Amino acid sequence: MLDVTAVIVTRNRVDTLLWTIGKLVALPEQPPIIVVDNASTDGTPEKVRALFPDVTVVALTENRACSARNEGVRRAKTALITFCDDDSFWVPGALHKAVSYFEQYPHLGVLAGKVLVGEDEAEDPVCHAMQDSPITDPRPLPGPAILGFVCCAVVVRREAFLSVGGFHNRFAIAGEERLFSVDMRTIGWSLAYAADVVAHHYPSKLRNNSLRTRHITRDTIWYYWLRRPFYYALRHTLLILKAVPKDVNIRKGFVDALQAAPTIVASRRVVPSGVEEQILKIESFY
Repeated sequence: MLDVTAVIVTRNRVDTLLWTIGKLVALPEQPPIIVVDNASTDGTPEKVRALFPDVTVVALTENRACSARNEGVRRAKTALITFCDDDSFWVPGALHKAVSYFEQYPHLGVLAGKVLVGEDEAEDPVCHAMQDSPITDPRPLPGPAILGFVCCAVVVRREAFLSVGGFHNRFAIAGEERLFSVDMRTIGWSLAYAADVVAHHYPSKLRNNSLRTRHITRDTIWYYWLRRPFYYALRHTLLILKAVPKDVNIRKGFVDALQAAPTIVASRRVVPSGVEEQILKIESFY
């Protein structure tokens, strides 16, 4: 059996999820699949179990957003984990190639793949940024070093994932990769992009873009105050504050961030200077 488990987090998108599972089940690599359901109300757990009895379903009683992935990783029995969204899947052979890279580079903690979007298979712009990444790493890697990725097409080393505690339990599914990435680099794991490890992404039309903007605003502020030096945390908070009058969702996200400020500041751990130097190389990417 391939030494990688596919973990999918979902909520109330059962039709898309079932289609995606079908794509993963058809892969020649035959990865074990764990679905973590964020308290769906559309019968997701029951429908998955009925149609795909070999898939492990973890039905949560509350929506834990991105940290629901942590539950899937804890239950996995393999050394590697691939995160897929309920609307993304790998091309045949991609996971075999990813496994070979992890075997070749024992310091590799995260491998981001190329994402082809929709029927047109347009390359996600994030992939261009990763391919041209100015990040450096003193150790050899299968591709450019990175400090960010898209979670719909990534493979992680389970040991590394658990060593940083997984995804933050207060962050939404929208930009959560940034905090996770700097934490991985801080404790010594490498992150890389591999253009020859390819996935497809068919973004769901059921997304709530207003809520997404609110969450990204909140989580961006939290990220800066959790990990960045005071100057950059304050600077970016003021930049977001300027946009507050123009967008009600940014305003709501800003208020959300402020309400949790005491808790966030209390758990603040500024990244080491070497990691901060790397972050500043790609600040414009964010």
